[in-house]
Amino acid sequence: MKATRKDIALIPYLRPYTSPKDIPVVYTIGDKTYRGFPAEFSPKAIRRRIDSCIYETVITAVTPEGLTLRAECTEFRDYPVVEWVMYITNDGKADSPIISNWNLDLALPAQNPVLYHGNGDTCNPEGYEWWRDPITAEGIVKQPCGDGTPCNGAFPYMRLFGTSEKSGVNVAVGWSGTWRLEAKLQNAGDFDEVRLTVGQASFRSYLKPGETVRTPRLTLEAFAADDEASLDDRGRNLWRSFYIDHILPREDGHPLDPKLVLHTWMIDGLPEFCGVTEDNQLAAIDTYLAKGLKPDIWWIDAGWYPCNNDWPTTGNWYPNPDHFPRGMGPVGKKLMKEGIDFLVWFEPERVRRGTKLWNEHPEWLLHYLHDDNPWLSENALLDLGNSAACDWLIDTVDAIIKDSHIKIYRQDFNFPPAPYWAHNTQPDREGVLENLHIQGYYRYWDTLIDRNPRLWMDSCASGGRRNDPETMRRAVPLHYTDVGYGDHYIKQKQHREMFEWIPYFRAHNYNWDEPDGTYNGQQHQVDDFGYQNALTPAVTSMIEYYHPDEIYAVGRRFHPVWRKAAKLELTCDYYPLTECRKSTEDWYAMQFDGDTEGFVQIIRNVNVKSENITLKNLYIDETKAYTFTDELGHRTFTVSGAKLAAEGFSDKLPHRSGVIWFYEKH
Repeated sequence: MKATRKDIALIPYLRPYTSPKDIPVVYTIGDKTYRGFPAEFSPKAIRRRIDSCIYETVITAVTPEGLTLRAECTEFRDYPVVEWVMYITNDGKADSPIISNWNLDLALPAQNPVLYHGNGDTCNPEGYEWWRDPITAEGIVKQPCGDGTPCNGAFPYMRLFGTSEKSGVNVAVGWSGTWRLEAKLQNAGDFDEVRLTVGQASFRSYLKPGETVRTPRLTLEAFAADDEASLDDRGRNLWRSFYIDHILPREDGHPLDPKLVLHTWMIDGLPEFCGVTEDNQLAAIDTYLAKGLKPDIWWIDAGWYPCNNDWPTTGNWYPNPDHFPRGMGPVGKKLMKEGIDFLVWFEPERVRRGTKLWNEHPEWLLHYLHDDNPWLSENALLDLGNSAACDWLIDTVDAIIKDSHIKIYRQDFNFPPAPYWAHNTQPDREGVLENLHIQGYYRYWDTLIDRNPRLWMDSCASGGRRNDPETMRRAVPLHYTDVGYGDHYIKQKQHREMFEWIPYFRAHNYNWDEPDGTYNGQQHQVDDFGYQNALTPAVTSMIEYYHPDEIYAVGRRFHPVWRKAAKLELTCDYYPLTECRKSTEDWYAMQFDGDTEGFVQIIRNVNVKSENITLKNLYIDETKAYTFTDELGHRTFTVSGAKLAAEGFSDKLPHRSGVIWFYEKH
């Protein structure tokens, strides 16, 4: 969806840079609170054009205590988007006064405002839920659960309705730790405002000489509609378009294409990927190729390092010499020869007791020494705020990437960092360990990308707990959750959120349903229904290399259809067509619509009683004719847009089935 002049006209409401005193930040230094950069700090602003569509203004100022303030405002001209972030550096020779109450803070015009917000990935089936709540004078506070990850309990992507008539604002908080947003209604004389206050959830600290801290990045995107009914569609699709154009990482300078993933899951009966060896990986790759399935990505997950077949034993960052006596380079070279990208899993921030890193560099680790949680005590947090630790990690992982010919770096994060930050906090240093760690995490990823220009990143944190906008500027979530891989009705709800906010992601084609319509987590044979429920831009096929040819035939049949649909998912606007209530008794349908083509997908879940459905809410151009084709079912028909709009789109589906109707407009 392209921005209109009505959208662009809303940019002034987003508080772009106008003057130092109006920078939307508030902060307390010692016992004095400031708003913006006052004249006594001698602020200076430098504006530069990054490209034809992006302008950046950097405003610096120096306080009497020797603190250098830096605010960055990024304005986009192809979308109605403004971003703010602020840094503070202690350039003095002594500790600074305490910095507190530090937030990005701005007001937006309001008319009966409502906040559309979700709970993110909570690592259980109750995640990926959404609510619409009126914003009142009491305010709405959004903050993750407190484990130190940004998407567990609160999703850092929200939509504000009612900023003016028939308009709204998409709001995204870019911070990979614990953030806090408050939205509060206030009166501003002749009109109302929503005041947004955004910052690190907990920060009250002095800075040591040379230290720099920063706020979250706040991204605001305005959108306008011709009527109230289309506000959701405009907000959703203008964000998707901005995300794909300006946030989604590139591959060799181009937007990511759909990706088919294959791997050897629990090979030789060992957990996760503890059983991978040079020999069995090369043999499995050759088997897939010989049987007509060529992946875009070959995936090696947790367990390739020495861990005694216990993959959570992280801290030995080198290939298991018993399994890879020549390192992983031979596997990487084989994949390069076949034109397949190599993905390898890491979890560098968690360090298990007794590993090489634990034993050799205790000075880099943050420990949790309370007796209330032995598991936390058996692990430590690698302190990425420690420059020596971060430098070591960069050099170590960079060497593995180069030696193994890794194209996709996958990072997981399977424990909560917050207890380690809290346990090691010194007096008057609240929040600084988190702040420095998160900055080190960004530096680590940015340096790996700089050193390996073809590298791109996959973000995971026990699923989708770390998919905030700052991480997503560097990565895609190929594993967006640890919940419900084969629970189709749960996946459908998850996919609704992902398509709307983080449109490049991956799903498995698992089937966990039983003949009686229940789900029990037991994997059953890969079939069309599993693929229908994994119709995402990237997909992992659970066809194992040792499966018989009739199972391979399912993939050979479905993959071309999936790839065609996946390309449209990345270029078209997205329209949910049915409610999504995590119910096996509900139909599930969605539409992706472009200028000349698109598709409609309909799924009859396992306990839907009726075999007939009529969809009356398709996005339709009544001046066009539509030719629909079901490529898997070998059906086709042509209908006028006017008739579709009047009568809806009807189909009849067998029990436990789905259909993808591609269409062309003419």
